[in-house]
Order: sequence, then structure tokens, then C-alpha cells
Amino acid sequence: MNDRLQTEDVHRYFPDFTEPGLQQVIANEGRLHRFAEGETIMDYGQYVRMLPLIIEGTIKISRQSEEGAELFLYYLTRGESCAMTFSCCMAAKRSEIRAVAEEDTVILGLPQPKLDEWMMRYKSWKNFVMQAYDQRMNELVRTIDQVAFQQLDERLLDYVSKRAAIREDRTIVSTHQAIADDLHVSREAISRLLKTMENRGMVALGRNRIRLLATS
Repeated sequence: MNDRLQTEDVHRYFPDFTEPGLQQVIANEGRLHRFAEGETIMDYGQYVRMLPLIIEGTIKISRQSEEGAELFLYYLTRGESCAMTFSCCMAAKRSEIRAVAEEDTVILGLPQPKLDEWMMRYKSWKNFVMQAYDQRMNELVRTIDQVAFQQLDERLLDYVSKRAAIREDRTIVSTHQAIADDLHVSREAISRLLKTMENRGMVALGRNRIRLLATS
């Protein structure tokens, strides 16, 4: 794979981009970037110079409080983009999120100066951006609801289910501390709840591994 996509590849990865002109300019202007599992794609305080469209892999998006505590927000997968990144691009703001490759990931980076122009020119691009905003807003509201209203065991099950869905073997490779950091709770609470889930036949625990067996 070189550093660009062909027009037919743009249509294959992003079928919602229906105008041939949009497919062509994305192929011309976009550049492919590859990130290894665990690599930081975007960090807090960085200026956002490109909008990422995900070709392969999964990206974890997190937010940091003023005290330095980190909270997991949502995942982005193939065919998706980050509305918060789009907002930072358009306003030339520093990033308020951290984006980390959950697995080996390939993104198509689109240059910031073109984004506003495409909003005015291509209806399917405008629809894609608006749908991304709507989807991410729903994810953020869901996260807020979980923190405010759900019990920790429900939050943990939802978190494990989302991460397990990324891999065919439904296995999460992570420490209990890393999960606790994502959910902004103590490691002891996570370890205790995971053991309870194992006793109920919901997960199988190994060294830094959790395999989801059931969600009911």
C-alpha cells in the first residue's frame, strides 16, 4: 500500500461519498498514515492539522480532566472519523482528546484547509460530517449517563463488550489497572468485579487477558 488511495478505493472504504468529484479530491488530497498497536495518534494539546478517516483498525478516544485523570470516551473503527477532531481542525484549536491505536491502524489524513470547502461543495461530505457529530454526541451522552446513573458492574460489562467486539477471538489484552484508568475507578474494584464475572461464566481471565464468554 502506497501513501494514497485510488478513487475506487475511496468509494470502497467510504461508500457514502457518492459524488465522483469528492471521491477524486479525497484520493488526490488524502495521505495514508500507519500506526502500530498502542501508538499515540493524537495527544492532548497538539494542534490538529488533518482529519483522520479510518481505513483499517480501531482507535480509542480518551479525555483528560484538569487534575490529569483520564476517562475513556469511545472507539472509532473502519469508515469512521472523529467529530471532535473535525472541530479542532476547523477552529485551529489544540486537541482536547487523546487518540491511541487499539490495534495496528491505517488512517487517511485529509488536509485541514480543504474541509470547509468540501462542506459547501459536496452534499455527501456534509452529511458524513453531520452524522459523525450526531454519532459522537450520542456516544458522549451515553458515557455521561453511565458515569452518572449506571452501577460500575454495568459500565464494566459495556466496556468489556465493546473492546471484545473488536477482535475475532473476543479477547481483551489489558491489565486491570489500565481498565481502571479508562473507567476512572480503582484497580481493586475492577479486579473484584472481573472475578465476579468469571464466577458467573461471563468471562475467562488470564494474565493480562480477558475473554468475553457471554453478555447475559
